[in-house]
Amino acid sequence: MTHEREITEPVDLCLPDGRLDPAAIGWTRRPLHRANLRGWGRAKRWEYWGIVTPTHIVGLVASSLDYAGLHGVYVLDRATGRETAKDVVVPFARHAVFPDRSGTGTASVRGGGVRIDIAQSPGGTSISAVAPEVELEVEVPLPEGHESLGVVVPWGPHRFQYTVKDVGRPVRGRLRLGAEEFAVPEEGSFAVLDHGRGKWPYAVTWNWAAGSGPGRAIQLGGKWTDRTGSTENALFVEGRLHKIGDELEWHYDRTDWLRPWRIRGPRVEAGFQPFHEHASRTELGVVGSETHQCFGHFTGRARADDGSWIPLDGLTGWAEKARNRW
Repeated sequence: MTHEREITEPVDLCLPDGRLDPAAIGWTRRPLHRANLRGWGRAKRWEYWGIVTPTHIVGLVASSLDYAGLHGVYVLDRATGRETAKDVVVPFARHAVFPDRSGTGTASVRGGGVRIDIAQSPGGTSISAVAPEVELEVEVPLPEGHESLGVVVPWGPHRFQYTVKDVGRPVRGRLRLGAEEFAVPEEGSFAVLDHGRGKWPYAVTWNWAAGSGPGRAIQLGGKWTDRTGSTENALFVEGRLHKIGDELEWHYDRTDWLRPWRIRGPRVEAGFQPFHEHASRTELGVVGSETHQCFGHFTGRARADDGSWIPLDGLTGWAEKARNRW
């Protein structure tokens, strides 16, 4: 069991003056935080959906950094390795709308030829995305009893992040690339949500890994949570969350991102073998980012709350290192 505090009742993220509410620090099995952010200039809001199908991998990001909106649509053809991507920067995040609760309301962004609409309800999420050469329409049902990991990471009273990592959601719909249309079949496909609301330091680096398969999923993070007392690590078995409170050791080759990764801790002995690297870099003066996101397959095991080891072999997903100045 983790040392971290489990929150079981709704709570506001911030105090009336905009500082982090100490009562909000902890983790949840379902979204319970209201991101009542105050002030302008350091607030970050985003919805990221990663979708894996038997034929493609899709990444959608809708975000507001206050002074800019950064939105993107990415598609990988798993058979050919062909990437289709469109990233846009919208000054002052114009036309970007984000609800203050995960799982409710609609997030919507548009600009530069990209449009993303994410409609959330108790029964699930509908996602529509349009970019040059890409159209996506999918439904992401929310199964009965399905749990997600919500965590507040406290750097201090004025710098903090609330994140929801919802891994292994079923998904179905269609994907169009140019003149070709592909089914997103519920069998063999899954979706992952990264919901973020917070006030960040100027420079930060993180690791993130997520993998899913029938009846099992894994969510692992590192670097950005180190020494905060919070982690975003969890194992999911048949939709039930097993919180992992240990900080993890990440090992990968920065000269060859396609070499095997290792992620280790008292309850995690994970391997990750990439089959594709998606690299992106943006430098806009004082703002910049560099991400190496690798798609691949997991091996190894993770320990559940009852002490049993759950195999991770065969889970599909990604592992990444990201660096941001924002």
